[in-house]
Amino acid sequence: MGNVVMNASVSLDGFIAAENDDPGPLFEWLVSGDVPLDDSGALNVSQASYDHIRPYWDQIGVTIAGRHVFDLTDGWDGKPPSGVDHVVVVTHRPAPEGWDASAPFHFVDGIETAMTTAKELAGDRTVEVAAGDVGGQMLAAGFVDEVRLDVAPVVLGSGKRYFGAVDTQHLLEDPDIVVQGNRVLHLRYRVRRRAA
Repeated sequence: MGNVVMNASVSLDGFIAAENDDPGPLFEWLVSGDVPLDDSGALNVSQASYDHIRPYWDQIGVTIAGRHVFDLTDGWDGKPPSGVDHVVVVTHRPAPEGWDASAPFHFVDGIETAMTTAKELAGDRTVEVAAGDVGGQMLAAGFVDEVRLDVAPVVLGSGKRYFGAVDTQHLLEDPDIVVQGNRVLHLRYRVRRRAA
């Protein structure tokens, strides 16, 4: 079974977007280089960022996101982002009216069902959890194996928190990956497991 990874671009003060959902300069690093990250032609990063991000993206089988992210992106037009095979959407509402039922999106009620569904779909590939409220709930429930941050050199001051509403302490191991790219510092921390 693959790892469960919480991932997002984040400001130095721990926000993934402003209150109005504007990410501001958090994604500047995705257009600050000369190495194409994918086939879209829109994403060009430094070689260091490419060497770090591309292998990670290639491991992802399923992304778990909340309904808010799904709605903000218009459901990625029915095509999972970054070449991911499936998206599991945590929501209390049904799929949007007129949604293509054959699109590889799965609407589930609750994080436990989301994780079960995602692991079945991913097999031995990585399950990625979008940071924010759903990601924070997954971390608090003990589902997350590692935390990856693409830290942008900006202080937003307020906004949507990387760990959502998490309000208890969670210990991580020392960072085992630290990569400097253009306009970004990529970090990976494994989640410290409590002794049984």
